Amino acid sequence: MIDIHSHILPGVDDGAQTIEESIRMAEAAVADGIKTIVATPHHKNGVFDNFKNNIAIQVAELNRTFQERGIDLEVLPGQETRVYGELVQGLEENEVLPINTNTNYVLVEFPSSSVPRFATQLFFDIQVAGYKPIIVHPERNKQIIENPDLLYSFVKKGAYVQLTAGSVCGHFGKKIKKFSEQLIEANLAHLIASDAHNTKTRGFCLSDAYGEVRENYGLDMVYMLSENAEDVVDNRVLQANPPEHVKKSKIFGLFSR
Repeated sequence: MIDIHSHILPGVDDGAQTIEESIRMAEAAVADGIKTIVATPHHKNGVFDNFKNNIAIQVAELNRTFQERGIDLEVLPGQETRVYGELVQGLEENEVLPINTNTNYVLVEFPSSSVPRFATQLFFDIQVAGYKPIIVHPERNKQIIENPDLLYSFVKKGAYVQLTAGSVCGHFGKKIKKFSEQLIEANLAHLIASDAHNTKTRGFCLSDAYGEVRENYGLDMVYMLSENAEDVVDNRVLQANPPEHVKKSKIFGLFSR
């Protein structure tokens, strides 16, 4: 399996704090069936800044450490960038890092409680510049939960969506699990990733998430989601079915009337 979203780099954000913790995370990832993992430290989220060139150096060092320890896990460079007005400029000036450096896919994060008004124009500008935004964990965004048509609009205009494995498995509660299922059913989810921060409270459950998808939606959906992860790191076109609107009446207790 390929995990396109993790916080395995040590000492750079709220993920692994030490190289020993990175090693424990790597061992847990391998145990979960992950062979390739993208290190995506936070950038421009108001607390952490992790720039493209620094990430590349740190990823190379981490790969070297894993090889020395005999850990069969390949780490690729990436970045989880909070949406900000100069994001396209950041891409052009080698500050913002696409997944695996040379792809056109960029992980973008909203604040947990809102979707900035400029996001629609920003996503348009990102695509005009030749990149493809992947919205991370929208199932945990308060405004999107209350108004899922926001996410529909972004996907309709060319954005992709990555759900967190823990959301699919119910680790963030029943409501977020239910909403994640509704996003899958509405073709508003294209990828699943761990967003792992450690091995205790925010670990790996990617295989369990794919198991949930297989049980509820069949192997075709599992193949689509897992193959999309491969296609992201190889810079190929992702599989995507036409998006649909989430029907509020199907979400029990999630939406205000």
